Amino acid sequence: MSNLAELAAVYAQLSLLAFGGANAIIPEMQRQVVDVHHWMSAHEFAALFALAQAAPGPNMMVVSLVGWRVAGFWGALVTTAAVATPSSILTLLVSGVWYRFKDATWRKALQAGLQPVTAGLIMASAALLIQTTAVDWTAAAVTVVTAGLFIFTKLHPLAILAAAAVAGAVGLVG
Repeated sequence: MSNLAELAAVYAQLSLLAFGGANAIIPEMQRQVVDVHHWMSAHEFAALFALAQAAPGPNMMVVSLVGWRVAGFWGALVTTAAVATPSSILTLLVSGVWYRFKDATWRKALQAGLQPVTAGLIMASAALLIQTTAVDWTAAAVTVVTAGLFIFTKLHPLAILAAAAVAGAVGLVG
């Protein structure tokens, strides 16, 4: 298969797994891009993810960046269309039934069950990115402490990020 066809196949499948958005499929996306198809290294993938997160716009920008890296403009177009189309069609087909049964017990149970699945997928994404980008144990520790502060405290996010930046600047990290 050509790279464009392979990109379309990979991202169409990922589209149907993206509960919680593109960040929920980062581990499988990284596995496909790095380990299965060998389109780039884990560090290159992490750099594209970081660029996508730093840029304004949707979280799924990493999809387009991977497509661009693999096959240029057409790769970006194919990956973006492939990740958006299947889930959009499924949403369109299911939305009428979903709305009609808005008070059904099974719907409430399904929604309650999907919340921890989504959270788990996003945590797996974070763990994968920490593993790929941590240069040493202190960088990993700062990342884990920072994540803990985000999750378990009401500290302002900028204060937490500033503290992490100071830790890096004074040589505690790297």
